[in-house]
Amino acid sequence: MKKPAAPSGSQGGLSRRALLGGTAAATALASLDVSARAAPAPTRPFELAEATVAELQAAMQSGEHTARGLAERYLARIADLDAREHLPLRSVIELNPDALATAAALDRERREKGARGPLHGIPVLIKDNIATADRMQTTGGSLALVGARPPRDAFIVERLRAAGAVILGKTNLSEWANFRSTRSASGWSARGGQTRNPYALDRTPSGSSSGSGTATAANLCAVSVGTETDGSIVSPSAASALVGLKPTVGLVSRSGIIPISHSQDTAGPMARTVADAAALLSVLAGVDPADAATAASKGKAHADYTRFLDPDGLKGARIGVPRERFFGYHPATDARVEEALALMKSRGAILVDPAPIPSAARLDAPELEVLLYEFKAGLEAYLATLPEGTAPRTLAALIRYNEAHADAELPYFGQEILHMAQAKGPLTDKAYLKALQACRRLSRAQGLDAVMKQHKLDALVAPTQAPAGLIDPINGDHWLGSSSTPAAVSGYPSITVPAGFVHGLPVGLSFMGRAWSEPVLLKLAYAYEQASKHRRPPTFAQTADLRGRAGATSRPATP
Repeated sequence: MKKPAAPSGSQGGLSRRALLGGTAAATALASLDVSARAAPAPTRPFELAEATVAELQAAMQSGEHTARGLAERYLARIADLDAREHLPLRSVIELNPDALATAAALDRERREKGARGPLHGIPVLIKDNIATADRMQTTGGSLALVGARPPRDAFIVERLRAAGAVILGKTNLSEWANFRSTRSASGWSARGGQTRNPYALDRTPSGSSSGSGTATAANLCAVSVGTETDGSIVSPSAASALVGLKPTVGLVSRSGIIPISHSQDTAGPMARTVADAAALLSVLAGVDPADAATAASKGKAHADYTRFLDPDGLKGARIGVPRERFFGYHPATDARVEEALALMKSRGAILVDPAPIPSAARLDAPELEVLLYEFKAGLEAYLATLPEGTAPRTLAALIRYNEAHADAELPYFGQEILHMAQAKGPLTDKAYLKALQACRRLSRAQGLDAVMKQHKLDALVAPTQAPAGLIDPINGDHWLGSSSTPAAVSGYPSITVPAGFVHGLPVGLSFMGRAWSEPVLLKLAYAYEQASKHRRPPTFAQTADLRGRAGATSRPATP
């Protein structure tokens, strides 16, 4: 979760937007030195910089590279950029000790039987709230879960392994997916320390899939997997010039993933290109008997999402622009999106402008109520699957653990959201059922479905969020606004694509659609991406470029 403030003019009060959004404690504390003392960008070139999944696959097929060779190069890149003294990105929380052996076995299989598919031998990083039943930890960034081994791989990990992906390790995240404190700094966990934004090291990596965003942007992997409840895929993706796809809830299994909300949680791809996101989604999507929500995807999922990529996909598309609430909080970001709208129109898109989402201003309060109830129930169900005596078994026990280990777990901000969730009752409470009904009605029939039906739209577009704010462990995140909530609450899909830069900081454009409309969104996003070509690698600058006008940026060489 991320914690953006409500846009100017919206309702006041304690809303969801006002609330959300083996490392020793000493390491975590030290990692919060976010002064501009970092070294300049590394000068050693990286031969795999910005390499796509298709390019890496072709290189392995031709014999130019092997899976083991790719894994070795990315692991060396992680060692060079992620933890060295003067450039600690801290995006990778743990490396997989079996990565090279797995890659070598996949090389043998390729020689003997051929490749399993597009992800055979491709190096992937996954978020540290996704369970692996191997020698890695699964902690959600919390020291309370260190040593608590899950009984089995998450379903999506099983699918990644079956597809031949090489899991290099796990990425850092906002602890408990940023559902812990009203003043948290995104990208910080007690176990992993503070992840930084690779475009300006004093800026937030954003969202809770912060490590996945930073690692993918910095070319520490080919692609990564994040998770989202509201904004935690699209937000860090926008902050790091990535493509982030939040699927329809139920398209991708959640079993084995530390939960916040069964109504809104989903895993999804984070990548440098739309094509790579589509390739990864093709592997992640699938019906899982252990996640009842995935049954609804039967007949709606696709085995190969790359077949929907069309450079002319904008021609004739009806795209709505919900200006009310989702524009106006950052003029320079709006300017980049206006350029995007003009480009889409020049490529044949039909813009319906404005196309407001009728109920957008009424989603925050019921959403927060639902998340508090579902977090308590879902977390305790997950904790019950862990071996007895290795982790807290209840939310109350987790709160006590944090209090007993306050120096490591609570050095900067507290656990107010955990206390709020603990105060909630069971999922049979009338307050929960009323809030859930309101969320579904407001976000669907009176929200996205209403505006799309009224204007016969293929998608809606809006700025994903403002440029990344400064890391502030004392006061927490400073959010101006974003557009993630309608798709998050409805459980419908959204995808963010790079839309340019403001003072060297990336901004993104989000496409939102109806349930199961991933093919449409991928087509539109790909066409826009191919027309705009805004993606470029990070500079590892000490801070934002404050020279010149907000849109003026340079094009540095790839490190």
